[in-house]
Amino acid sequence: MNKLLLWVVVLTSLLEAFAQTDLSRMAFVFPRESATDHVNLIPSLETPLQNFTLCFRAYSDLSRSHTLFSYNAQGKDNELLLYKEKTGENSLYSLNIGRHEVVFKSTEKFPAPVHICASWESSSGIAELWINGIPLVKKGLRRGYSVEANPKIVLGQEQDSYGGNFDKSQSFVGEIGDLYMWDSVLPPKEILSAYHGTPLPANILDWRALNYEIKGYVIIKPLVWV
Repeated sequence: MNKLLLWVVVLTSLLEAFAQTDLSRMAFVFPRESATDHVNLIPSLETPLQNFTLCFRAYSDLSRSHTLFSYNAQGKDNELLLYKEKTGENSLYSLNIGRHEVVFKSTEKFPAPVHICASWESSSGIAELWINGIPLVKKGLRRGYSVEANPKIVLGQEQDSYGGNFDKSQSFVGEIGDLYMWDSVLPPKEILSAYHGTPLPANILDWRALNYEIKGYVIIKPLVWV
């Protein structure tokens, strides 16, 4: 009987740590600076990416630079990294593909919630960033490249290895919600739909059916700032 109870406890813990959940109207809260607290996202992705669109909402009052989305492949760090280089009214965002980087300039209120969409097309190399439904100046990045499959995707920390080697000075503190990722470049009207809260079903990561694993002090709370 004791062994059965132990197995029930273990199984319950595993299901809580590694879950597929509809997180509509919810957000991951990262309450403190650390080198440990993070969320692993488990995508539906078995082939290299030629195109993608990534959209999510974030709310932070950090005055330093910090990671937003970290995607590493085996033996390849910064395979896909979205990073906020500078905060404030004149913000800078960097997008890394295959360790190559472009920087986008944005004017925004601070601190305030922000909706971010990043997209990239291998055939043209065109990278786009939309902030709160407004497109920033397009950039050229890694034309002809393929983003490796079978990644480790982390929220809250920037990976310097495959799924680890975190630095608290790069960590995210705040809230993240409404995260979706597609294997295509969405047209403007669909990006605006995501901004207004009615995104298309996503085939890599979908906030309404998300596989994830919480590590450390990360709490799920209602998303009340949209």
